[in-house]
Amino acid sequence: MYSAVEETVQARLILSPHRSVRLRVVLSYLLEDPFAVRMAFPAEFSLDDAPDGPGAEDIVWVFARQLLSSGLELPAGAGDVHVRPALGRRTMVELRAPEGTALLQFDSTDLRRFLWRSRLLVPEGEEHLHLDADRALAQLLG
Repeated sequence: MYSAVEETVQARLILSPHRSVRLRVVLSYLLEDPFAVRMAFPAEFSLDDAPDGPGAEDIVWVFARQLLSSGLELPAGAGDVHVRPALGRRTMVELRAPEGTALLQFDSTDLRRFLWRSRLLVPEGEEHLHLDADRALAQLLG
């Protein structure tokens, strides 16, 4: 049985109304963390002063799978992550950090395919069946 779903997709980092840059984003869903999805971005797109040379680690954002799913249909999110549909088959993801805000545009089809694959692993509404409360508490307490 599989314990993770991973998919590499293309996104556009919106720099201004007339300028954007293409980047690779790795979407992942882990059976051990059934309520969350992860978006990993290349280190060179970091907003802080972290090193971005060879061997630099990707930047990873973790947020609710339900937020990503809801944001495909209607604006969703409060706090650091906002997801909303855009014109055409596009979805916007806004990530807010103390260092700044990043606005990314995804092809909605890529996000829907990833979510579909994650639901094959853990159907919506069954996430609680895959929680390991002892491990989650140990991670929370460090």
